[in-house]
Amino acid sequence: MKHVSKWLISIGMLVALLMGERPSLTADDNVLLSWSELPSLPDELGLAGPFAGVHNDALIVAGGANFPKPVWDNDKVWHDRIFVLTKDGDQYQWHEGGRLRQRLAYGAAVSTPDGVLCMGGNDTSETFGETFLLSWDPESEQMTKTEYPPLPQPCAYSTATMIGDVVYLAGGQSGTSLESAMTNFWSLDLSKKSSEEAFVWQELPPWPGPSRAFNLTISQHNGYNDCVYVISGRRQEGDADDPASFDFLTDVWEFNPSNRSWRRRADVPRCVMAGTGIGFGQSHIFVLGGATGERFFQGDELRDDHPGFLKESLAYHTITNTWTSAGPTPANHVTTTAVRWGDDIIVPTGEVRPRVRSPKVFRVSAVRPSRGFGTINYIVLFGYLFSMVGVGVYFANKNKSTDDYFRGGGHVPWWAAGCSIFATMLSSLTFTGVPSKSFAQDWVYAVGNMMIPVVAILAVSVAMPFFRRIDATSAYEYLEKRFSRPVRLFGSASFTMFHIFRMAVVMSLTGLALAVATPLTPGQSVLLMGVLSIAYCTMGGIEAVIWTDTIQTFVLMGGALLAIGILIAGVDGGFGGFLSTATDADKFTIANFHWDMTSSQVALWVILVGSIAQNVSSYTADQAVVQRYMTTANETLAARSIWTNAVLTIPATILFFGIGTALFAYYHSHPDKLDPTITTDQVFPLFIAREMPIGLAGLIVAGIFAAAQSTVSTSMNSTATAIVTDFMRPFGACRSEAGYLRAARFWTFLIGVVGTLLGLVFVNPEIKSLFDAFIKVIGLFMGVLGGLFILGAVTRRANATGALTGALVGAGAMFWLWKFTAVNGYLYTASGIVSCLVVGLAVSLVTGRPTNDLSGLTIYTLGKPVRPSE
Repeated sequence: MKHVSKWLISIGMLVALLMGERPSLTADDNVLLSWSELPSLPDELGLAGPFAGVHNDALIVAGGANFPKPVWDNDKVWHDRIFVLTKDGDQYQWHEGGRLRQRLAYGAAVSTPDGVLCMGGNDTSETFGETFLLSWDPESEQMTKTEYPPLPQPCAYSTATMIGDVVYLAGGQSGTSLESAMTNFWSLDLSKKSSEEAFVWQELPPWPGPSRAFNLTISQHNGYNDCVYVISGRRQEGDADDPASFDFLTDVWEFNPSNRSWRRRADVPRCVMAGTGIGFGQSHIFVLGGATGERFFQGDELRDDHPGFLKESLAYHTITNTWTSAGPTPANHVTTTAVRWGDDIIVPTGEVRPRVRSPKVFRVSAVRPSRGFGTINYIVLFGYLFSMVGVGVYFANKNKSTDDYFRGGGHVPWWAAGCSIFATMLSSLTFTGVPSKSFAQDWVYAVGNMMIPVVAILAVSVAMPFFRRIDATSAYEYLEKRFSRPVRLFGSASFTMFHIFRMAVVMSLTGLALAVATPLTPGQSVLLMGVLSIAYCTMGGIEAVIWTDTIQTFVLMGGALLAIGILIAGVDGGFGGFLSTATDADKFTIANFHWDMTSSQVALWVILVGSIAQNVSSYTADQAVVQRYMTTANETLAARSIWTNAVLTIPATILFFGIGTALFAYYHSHPDKLDPTITTDQVFPLFIAREMPIGLAGLIVAGIFAAAQSTVSTSMNSTATAIVTDFMRPFGACRSEAGYLRAARFWTFLIGVVGTLLGLVFVNPEIKSLFDAFIKVIGLFMGVLGGLFILGAVTRRANATGALTGALVGAGAMFWLWKFTAVNGYLYTASGIVSCLVVGLAVSLVTGRPTNDLSGLTIYTLGKPVRPSE
C-alpha cells in the first residue's frame, strides 16, 4: 500500500510539473461574499434585538431596543413598532406593519411558510415566554398576529432555527441577569398545529457543554442529516462587576435530530457572542457578525471612541469540520437575525458598538469566482468527444441488419463486452456521485459494489445461459416464452420507461456536477452529451457503443488514478496526513450495525440486501446488460465478459471511494478552497477545475462527459432494441430486415431526443446526493423486472396471471415506499422483488398451473431444449 501511494503521488506531481499551468483566476477570485445596502430602517437610530424574518416576499422587522441620543446619557428604550420592507423588481419600500401588543426585544425569530414566528424576549423589567406569529398580507398590506404555544419558561437572548416543520430554540436566559443563562433546547413541530394537545414545545436533551445566552443557533446538513449547531455565546458565574465571572465561549455543538444526540465540533476561531449567522448552500455556515469579548468591559471607558466589533465574517464547513475566514464586512451588526430573502441573505439593523445601533440593512450574496476553462482544456475536451462520434461513423456502414445493429453480429471480443458492461454500470454518476458520497460520509456503500462478483456467479451460471439458449435479442423474449406476450410487453415497457428516466437523471445530474468545472451551464452540458450520444449511437449501433465504452473505461480509470495521486500530494503531510485525517474523522467506516432501515447512516444489512437485489435485477432483467451477453460468439466468451466486469469493479470501487476520502483530507487541509455556492456532488469537479493542471483537467472532464455518454448511448440502443424486438417484430410492423434497421435507427434517435429533453427538465440543484437519487430511480423500476424474471426462473407453478398481478402489486409497493415512507432507497428493488414473488406465486396457486411448455425456462428444466414461441 505504501509503494502504491508513493507511485500515485509521484504520478500526480510529475503531471503537475510537466503541465504546470493552472486555470487563470480573475481579480475577484478571493471575494467570498458581496455586501450591498438596502433602504435603511425608518428608525434613524436603528434597533438591537428585533424580531426579523421573511413572509410573502417581504422583510419583517418588529420590536427591538435602542438608546436615544446622546446614547451615553439616556436609558435603553424598548419598542413595539413593526416595519415591513417590500420589493417590486429592484425597487424597495418600507411600510408600517402595525404594533406588537407590548414593547419587546431580544427574543428569537424564524421564518416559516405561515409567517415569522417570534419567541420569548424581554422589556425593561421582565422576561417573557410567549410566542406568536406575524403574517403579512401583501394585498391588504396588513399584519396578522397569531398566538402560538408558550415556551416552557421565559427566555431572552436566545436564537432559533428550523429543519423541515420543526423549530428548534437553544440557549438564552430566563431572568434579567446573565446568571440565569440556561442549557435549554426546545422544539416545536409546526405540522401538529391542528392538534391542541400535540402542538406544544418539547424539551430535548441539552448539549453537554456549559449554559449560555447570546449564542448562535443554525441548521445545516452535515453530509448525513440536517443538524442544529449551537455556536459560541457567553455565560456568567458570580459578580457582574468581576471580569473573571464571564466566560466568552467558542465551543460548537451539533445536534442530530435523527438520533437525538449531540457531538462536539471544531471551536469557532474566536468568540462570536450575540452574532448573526445562517446556513448557506448544502454544507456551509456563515457567521456574519459577533462580539469577541475583547473590549467587553471597555464600553464606558471608550464610549464614542469604541472601534466597534471586529469586521470579519467566518465560514464553517460541516463536512470537513473546518473554519476559515469569509472575508471582511462593511459593518458588524450584533443582536439581530440574518434571514434568507430569495437567493440573498439579509442582515437588518443591529448594534454596531456599545449603546450604538445602526439602521442600515445589508444584503449579502455569495460570490462564485469566475474562471476560464482554458483553450487547451477545450481542445482536449472537444477533441475527445468528437473522436467518439468518429467511432460511430466508422461502424455506421458495417451494420447490414438488426442483428449487426443490436448484437454486433455476435463477434465482439469478450474483453470489450466486459469493459462495456463495466462502463455501463459505472456511469458518470460513479465518477462524481461516489466520490462525493465518500467525501460527505464514509465507505459504507462500497460494500454494495463488492456484491457484484457474488452476483456474477448467478449471472454466469443461470441468467446468461437462459438468454443464450433462447437466442434472445431482447431480454423480454424470455417473459413471453415463460409466461405470455402481455407479460413480455409489460416488462419491455417498464424497461423502456426506466431507461428514458435513467438517461434524463444521468445527464441532468452530470450537467449540474460539470457546471462547476466548466463555463458551460447544466443545460448546455446536457445538450452536448445528448446530441453527441445521439450522433454516434444512431449511426454505429451496439458496436459503436461497446467500443466507445471500452475507450471510456481506460480514460475514466486513468484519469481517476492521476486525480487521486494529485489529491494525496496536496494533503498536509502527504499520504500519512491523508490516512490520519481520514481515520480521525471515521472516513474509513465500512459497516453500521443497527436495524433501522430509515437511517441516513445506512445499516450493513440494508446495503447487503439492497445491492444483491439491484445486481440480480440488473444481470437478469436489464436489457442494457443482457444485450452484452449476446454480442460474443459463445457462452464461454460471454461468461468471460461478465467476469471482466466483476473483476474491474473491485479496484474501481476502491479507487473512487478513495478519491472521495482524499477530497475530504485535501479540503480539510485547505478549507479556504471550498466554494460555498457548489453542491456536495460538485466537489470533485471543483477540484478538477481549480487544482488540476491545464490539459489534464480537460481530459478528466472529457472522461466525465464520456461516462455520461456511455450510459446514455447504452440506454438509447438497448431501449430501441426492446421497442423493435418486443413491440414491432411480433406484430410484423415492417416488411423487410432493412425496414427494421431503419426503425432501429429511428427509435434510437427518438429515444435520445426524449431523454435529452427530459434531462433539461430534471436539472435540480436542490438534490442533496445524486448517488442517492440514482439508487431510488433504479429501485423504482428494476424491482418489478427482477421479480418477474426470478418468479419465472425459480418456480414452475407461476403463470401469466400471477406474474402480471405480482408485477403490478410490486410496482405499487415500491411507489408507496418512495412516496409515503423514509425507507432507504437501497431497499426499493428488494421490496419490489419480494412483493412480485409472493403475490405472483400466491395468485398462480389460486388460478392454476401454467399450460405452456417450461423446457429450458426454469432452473429445474434448464438443460432441456426450448420450444419456439408461437
